[in-house]
Amino acid sequence: MLKRFGILILGLILAIFCGGYPAWGKEGAADKPILTLPILQERLNAANQEAGIAQISLQNLTIDLRADSDRPERLLPEQFYQILSTELSSKKVNLDLSDSVILGTLATRRLGLRSPLYGQSLSPLFNPTELEQIQRDRNRLLQLSQLSRSLRLQASPQNPLQLTVFRGSLILQNTEFVGEGDFSNTFFLSPVYGQGAIFQDYTDWSGSRFSQLANFSNSLFQQRVTFKNCIFFGKSNFNRAHFQQDMSLASSVFADVASFNQANFAQLADFRRVQFQANADFSQTQWHQITLFNKGNFVHSLFLTDAVFEDLLSFREAQFSQPVNLRGSRILSRADFSDVSFSQNAYLNISSLQFDAERAKISGNLGEISRKLLVPVLQGNESLLRNLVQNFREFEQIPDANQIEYLRESLRLQALRKAIFSLNMNTASIQQLRQLGLSQIQANAIALKRQQQEFQTLSDLLMLDEIDLASYIKLRDRAIAIAPQTWSLKLRKGLQVLGLAVLLSLSRYGTSFWLTFGVGLVAIAYFGLLFWLVDRFRRRLPKPIAPTPAEFFWATFSYSFLTLSGLVAIFRTSESPSLTLCCLGIVLLPIPAILVGLLYKQGRYHDLMDESYFVEDGSMRQLRLLIGRLPVIPRFPFFRDRHLPLLMDRRWNLLNYYDLSLNNWLRFGFNDIRLRDRAVPGYISALVWYQWSLGLLYMTLILWTLSRTIPGLNLLIYFK
Repeated sequence: MLKRFGILILGLILAIFCGGYPAWGKEGAADKPILTLPILQERLNAANQEAGIAQISLQNLTIDLRADSDRPERLLPEQFYQILSTELSSKKVNLDLSDSVILGTLATRRLGLRSPLYGQSLSPLFNPTELEQIQRDRNRLLQLSQLSRSLRLQASPQNPLQLTVFRGSLILQNTEFVGEGDFSNTFFLSPVYGQGAIFQDYTDWSGSRFSQLANFSNSLFQQRVTFKNCIFFGKSNFNRAHFQQDMSLASSVFADVASFNQANFAQLADFRRVQFQANADFSQTQWHQITLFNKGNFVHSLFLTDAVFEDLLSFREAQFSQPVNLRGSRILSRADFSDVSFSQNAYLNISSLQFDAERAKISGNLGEISRKLLVPVLQGNESLLRNLVQNFREFEQIPDANQIEYLRESLRLQALRKAIFSLNMNTASIQQLRQLGLSQIQANAIALKRQQQEFQTLSDLLMLDEIDLASYIKLRDRAIAIAPQTWSLKLRKGLQVLGLAVLLSLSRYGTSFWLTFGVGLVAIAYFGLLFWLVDRFRRRLPKPIAPTPAEFFWATFSYSFLTLSGLVAIFRTSESPSLTLCCLGIVLLPIPAILVGLLYKQGRYHDLMDESYFVEDGSMRQLRLLIGRLPVIPRFPFFRDRHLPLLMDRRWNLLNYYDLSLNNWLRFGFNDIRLRDRAVPGYISALVWYQWSLGLLYMTLILWTLSRTIPGLNLLIYFK
């Protein structure tokens, strides 16, 4: 008895490991009747009509197409293909293989009507609609072929490629393919339904065309599958499909919406050179191995919302014409956007992206990738922005790291402004809530709820039955939900807003040297002109002390040239040039204008009227670094001997005033020019000291900016 049991066990093991197909597949096939010639003839005779089209039903059968099968009762593969091809080619007939098990290789090229890709006339069996569908693809291929031959100087092919035209629908719902599936170079003129289909072996769809819907939702591909060079003229649905081995859609075209929602890719996913001419939806997908979208063309939006990428995600040389939504996605390895082409409307929405700079990396073109990253709000994205800064610094992409820091501080400024000026749902009165557009019932519901518990975030309003989504959208940009604020807290936040706004507008938060330089150039030219004006234009009566017309021309010309140069730098680098000029005007215009106005209103009749108010160190002429210099000479007599008044009758004297402004602003210059200590109107002293004080702040700003924009200094600061 034991001996027989052992033999039985050994036989089962040999059947499992030595059989041509998985044992569980045969067991599934054993539950279904085997397709025989009588059954096939019976099904053909019983073909029913679906929406006016005949349909051959081969459901719930075991279709054995193996050449070496040992089942004598089965239908031979030659008989299967010959009988079905006759039916499917002569007229438009649907083929339904739902819930069947197919053993061996199913080849659609032996079932449809053969037709050349181009160069020959089409079969008269096609109706006008079918002819139009085939002809549009042939025209496209003919243009591509002519272009290829013109570039490669190749002759026209003698034997053009053939396509198999499948006129009716192919229905594969819950069909189990134990062997290979060969659907290559087939033009499906009607929908293909493959929901829940199981492909246990290699499946080849390369070169096929899908004129209408191609639905593979919930399908399972256990081995390698390829859709290379396919064209999906209609919608394609791969929702919740599972690809357990390598899959390839390389060089395919999606003319309509492509949906891969919740699909799972266990191995390599190859989407190189794919053209998505409509929206591409990859939301909530799982990518366990390398994902390649290299040289892909995305004409409309790409949705990668809540997707998970465990390995490389590559978009090298891809083209984006519309936004890419990465909201809530997880990048666990590396995302490569090198050499990607973005249109003016395209950007990467990375809000709530989960990205750890210690393990994952994001790379792209230097100075470009960071400007295409969109984060709408700071809340919930502070860690992401911090990790992005660290990521770009590790790649030594300092401009991109600075751009992300600028984005982060801009969002912080936006949040501070909203906290000060927006209506707080925890403190707003019923009347204020009504002014937001809420109804009386909604306002009362909010007031009652906050008495029990304060709102933590604005989205907590959706927990109220009275607040619908439309009402929430209407007030989300004009209201906030934070703890009640005291006036001192609001004042402190107001000062933060003011300081942050100045840093952003004058230096992009220390990330743009040329913006800071342009601001400094405008200020230096402005104060240089003011110093020249108060020194050279003193009075008209009784004896005029005024510049000559030639000197006036050169003064205005030089000032205009320097100011224009600074404005060019500002307009080329500032995100909001008007705001930058506004901040600069507030600093430069009011106080100097008041001082100069009071100076001329008072009049100047005092000692040393014929000498310049400014003196230079005549002991040497050289480029000097004047860090500790004050704008007024000491009272010690020997210093007076060294400092001589500026020469008023020299044509180059105008340069001295710009040199004085440069000394006060940047603490270096060609000469040590200062204000004399005798017979100087107080308004002129105040004007000089005012610029000197602003120069201290500007020096701090420009040194901070240089430390963040020069790579060497950045490495020294951030990688100690």
